[in-house]
Amino acid sequence: MNRLSIWWLAIRPKTLSISVTPVLLGSALSWQTHGHFSLLTFAVILISALCIQIGTNLYNDAADFEKGADTEERLGPQRAAQQGWLNAREIKLGAFISFSLAFITGIYLAWLGGIAIIILGLLSILCGYAYTAGPKPIAYSPLGELFVIIFFGFAAVGGTYYLQSQSINLSVIIIASTIGCLAAAILLVNNYRDLDGDRKVNKLTLIHYIGRPIARKVYVVMIIYPYLLLFILWQNYSWAVLLPLLSLPLAIKLIRYFLRLQISSELNQVLAQTAQLQLVYTLLLSFGLWSSTLSSSGQL
Repeated sequence: MNRLSIWWLAIRPKTLSISVTPVLLGSALSWQTHGHFSLLTFAVILISALCIQIGTNLYNDAADFEKGADTEERLGPQRAAQQGWLNAREIKLGAFISFSLAFITGIYLAWLGGIAIIILGLLSILCGYAYTAGPKPIAYSPLGELFVIIFFGFAAVGGTYYLQSQSINLSVIIIASTIGCLAAAILLVNNYRDLDGDRKVNKLTLIHYIGRPIARKVYVVMIIYPYLLLFILWQNYSWAVLLPLLSLPLAIKLIRYFLRLQISSELNQVLAQTAQLQLVYTLLLSFGLWSSTLSSSGQL
């Protein structure tokens, strides 16, 4: 492969949608609630969010290889450091550049949002680095899924909404929990697949403590919860927020597929399809929010 293809694989493109979805949803909520939407703000938030996730993914690639978590026995997709395509130093430099770009774009967002966004942005970059760096990496603890719900759900959706509308409310945070849970389900599958290898290097994730049987039940809850919440949201918004129900057959199919699988590389497909489900759910919910606003204003 050429170096461009290697770097493309190293940033893990199949998972980048979890950075896109909160920006879409937060912007749609701002438009639905206040009629406020800035394309420039949307673009800058999106670039910043993607840079933070890419930096996190790259540093994770290098750090897991150095700690011995990524070996030839690994069931997951190939990693750049593990395969020798790039050395750990190169990958860490790529992560540093990505985090730096997030910081630079964050200057504009800080100007828009003030101290609250400055704190949120710095915490996001710091935690992205601390995910696999430092003496007690988040990825090597049972807090990984919680980290994802907080930063790819509450923080990302709430931060986007605040930057678009200059306000925040509890309903936005509640809605943010839906895609936060779906994002955490992606990580749950990843850790479920890698449990045996992770234990060898003292990477004790949530699955280590609860075990695979309970982890399967947790996955089901994470997938079903966003759909149950839609019926509560319906009372405060409109029928349009029920559009994600169109993706429910896909969710049920995915649950059934996951529950019958043995530990194998097929779990990579479950991980990718869980990311796809989160994207489809968010697109449908965001479209519902946008369309309900246009409909009420007579533009549809």
